[in-house]
Parts: sequence; C-alpha cells; structure tokens
Amino acid sequence: MDELTQSLHIQFDELSPQLDFEVSETQKRQLIEFVLLLHKWNKAYNLSSVRKPSEMLIKHIFDSIVVSPYLTGSHIADVGTGPGLPGIPLAIMCPHKTFTLIDSLGKRVVFMKQAIHALGLKNVSPIQSRVEDITPQKYFDLVLSRAFASLNDMLRWCSHLLDDDGQFLALKGQLHQQELNEIPVHFTLVQSIPLLIPSLEGERHLVLLKKNVQ
Repeated sequence: MDELTQSLHIQFDELSPQLDFEVSETQKRQLIEFVLLLHKWNKAYNLSSVRKPSEMLIKHIFDSIVVSPYLTGSHIADVGTGPGLPGIPLAIMCPHKTFTLIDSLGKRVVFMKQAIHALGLKNVSPIQSRVEDITPQKYFDLVLSRAFASLNDMLRWCSHLLDDDGQFLALKGQLHQQELNEIPVHFTLVQSIPLLIPSLEGERHLVLLKKNVQ
C-alpha cells in the first residue's frame, strides 16, 4: 500500500464513526480506489474542481454516501452525475440496487466506464445524454441529483423518468425558501433533511419530492 492510499485509509477510519451506518472493509477499499482513480484522471481530464484526494474523500465520497439510508426502490437514476457522483459511491454502498448514471459530457462517461470496470461494479450503467432527451425503457423508482440544477429545473427536466409512485431526491447546499416556493404545482415537497457530512463545513440538505398524481 503506497503512502497516499494509506493516508486515505487512516482518514476514512477517523471520519467513518461519525456516520449513522456501517461501511464494510470491501466498501471502504472500493470507495478509496474510486478516489485514487478520480485523482489520476482529474490531472488530464479536469473532471472535478476538487484536486486533493483528502478533500475528495470528504467532498465527494462522504458527501455522497450519507444519502444511502434514504434511497427507496431498486431502480435509481443519477442525473447530471459528472464523474459518477453520487451514483458510483452509492452503488458501492447499495449493491442490490441498480443505478443509471446520466451525463452529457463524453469524457465523464469514459471515466465512469473505466471506474466501473476497475471497481468490478455490476449494478451501474452510465449513459451519455442530456436528461431531457432520454426515453426510459422502464420508469425509475428514484431520481437523484447532486449539484445539478434548481429544484424547479430538475423537476421539469426529469419528471418523465420517474414512476408515479417514485421520489425525487436532491442534494443541496444552502436551501432558500424562494427555491422551495418555485417548485411546480404538480409536485409536493415531502421532506427536507439536514445532513451532517464528517469534516465538511457549510449546510447540506437532502430534499425529497414526489409527483402529485391525479
């Protein structure tokens, strides 16, 4: 184990007791390997503005996996996933759920395919497309986004992906009342959950929404 990998394992072990759920040794190894892959590819392809692996562990990995207890259903779409966030960390944490990762930028999809292969993940499928151009073969139980768009835009662009009984989950930083007021009338705010991310400063919220089905 090289020095960087060892330091990430130490950092992970220091932070993970602050989580409300367990992370297995296999999951920890895969999550750290994903950080190392992202760090390597980021040098050439500029996939993330976060440059340091130690910061990636907090801002990308822990910021993603805290959502895992709230994932409902088994068929999940991650829209505007970028380099696979939060979809790939969540696929590691939830191996019995399937994840479709959607992004319009080719270099991100190429990276995701490489990472999925390297990590041996069988429950993840990346798609290069604008989300509004996708016609799903099967409606999703859950549509998830992180740093993708306003709630209004997300709901307008993604409503055709979701089963009538499904939910939207949006990871947000500061949550302003104006953004909540602009939620389209045919959607309902179910809950806004404050999230605690180990070692991450600033507010984080998980916003749950559903369709109003007549």
